[in-house]
Amino acid sequence: MSLLDRITENILLMMRRPPRQQYAALCYRIDSIHGLQILLLTSRETRRWVIPKGWPMKGKKAHAVAEREALEEAGVRGTAEKEAFGHFGYLKKLKNGLKVPVRVQVHPLRVDAMAENFKEKGVRDLEWVDCQTAASRVQEPELRNLILAFGNHPDHRVSSSLKAVGR
Repeated sequence: MSLLDRITENILLMMRRPPRQQYAALCYRIDSIHGLQILLLTSRETRRWVIPKGWPMKGKKAHAVAEREALEEAGVRGTAEKEAFGHFGYLKKLKNGLKVPVRVQVHPLRVDAMAENFKEKGVRDLEWVDCQTAASRVQEPELRNLILAFGNHPDHRVSSSLKAVGR
């Protein structure tokens, strides 16, 4: 078997494996001036617009991983919902250049505060945007659909949320 045949066989085997798992935070805030906003950040290498996400951590539940990634990558504090809102898939480029499929479980996280200093400050750009703008900026079609669905969900509509907090 030639080297090229072995490489091809290994890639085919890798693609047949189940996708790797990550957990993400869909960070949001709601106020009477801007309404519902989503926090987007740029990835470190490609500078694409993304949401905070990371690999499972031993001893931490999925929503806790999402909270931790949001703090480390974007400096936001809040409580992520225990139940996932949905998921999306993408191809993750590894350090060795191979791309592997990843399934990302997304947990909404209502932002309570933003830290002055955090692990990846200065490494990423952050921007609060409305749901339509957020959806137009991300590249993954499933993430785009999740963001739009989140914005249309009755629990996240501005008028009902503002009434709930007495504004």
